[in-house]
Amino acid sequence: MYPVKSYATLGATQPLAPFDFSRRDLKPHDVLIDIRFCGICHTDIHQVRNEWGHSIYPMVPGHEITGLVSEVGNQVNTFKPGDKVGVGCMVDSCRTCPDCQEGLEQFCSHPIFTYNNYEKDGKTLAQGGYSTRIVVDDKFVLKIPQNLPLDAAAPLLCAGITTYSPLRHWKAGKGTNLGIIGLGGLGHMAVKIAKAMGAQVSVLSHSRKKEADAKRLGADHYYATSEPGTFEKLVKTFDLIICTVSVDLDWNQYLALLKRDGTMVILGAPPKAPTVSATSLIFGRHSLAGSLIGGIKETQQMLDFCGEHNIVSDIELIPIQKAQESYERIIKGDVKFRFVIDMSSLK
Repeated sequence: MYPVKSYATLGATQPLAPFDFSRRDLKPHDVLIDIRFCGICHTDIHQVRNEWGHSIYPMVPGHEITGLVSEVGNQVNTFKPGDKVGVGCMVDSCRTCPDCQEGLEQFCSHPIFTYNNYEKDGKTLAQGGYSTRIVVDDKFVLKIPQNLPLDAAAPLLCAGITTYSPLRHWKAGKGTNLGIIGLGGLGHMAVKIAKAMGAQVSVLSHSRKKEADAKRLGADHYYATSEPGTFEKLVKTFDLIICTVSVDLDWNQYLALLKRDGTMVILGAPPKAPTVSATSLIFGRHSLAGSLIGGIKETQQMLDFCGEHNIVSDIELIPIQKAQESYERIIKGDVKFRFVIDMSSLK
């Protein structure tokens, strides 16, 4: 067993606090990773506070993990000590269902998520990346390109793949007029990746306060949806719209911005179920779709793409002692654009 220091919560109303536990011994295909950095995702807040109703405690959050390999099992030949690696939202799956066989483990009926889940033995509570070390099967460990810094690369393991996957699936590229709703942790990654793919990118945000950031990140256009006439001006403009926010919106207004045969892809889960008019889909043959992270093969493809184009997240690096404070700032939108924990602060 490997002793581990971490920050955990013991209940939905309890703050994050120091928590010691042990990781399992290495199995033949396992990799032991010294965690250097872990991004903070809004999902961490939902899970910690049991806002989705299925939280398991004690909980060590974190699924945007980067670090260095320190040991490998005796049947691991793809990684060696010292390698730069990452772990995302999953640490295993059933591996036998059609989705797993196609490399789409995120749609497995029995995925094993990085935290707030049980490992394959059904007894060991999976604990996440707000910790010093983690043991993961080598099939779910990812290679971080050498040119990418481990701190700013950490959010790629969730925010990066969450935006890359739908852009790739719906074939965003040269000739695509793309609208991105929101410019937060997901939205800013969508801008960077879509521009590298060759798309024409427009950011749709409530106010003008993020316009300079959007242009700095590479957006071609910026529209404030609270300004009168914005929706009317943009009718039938976009081939594809990626919605990165989890707030209540009138999806019908945005569906009207699609060209014929256009698609709007939902990445965030709003608190209330939106009402979608059938006519918003029928007139224009529009599609409303969703997307969930990506499989391991696609996540590695995303990392390699980001390495080729020197894409990382815009981050604010914090000590773990400020993780609880960062949650409140995330809820207020007070971060550009992703918090990342420096795990040396835990040691």
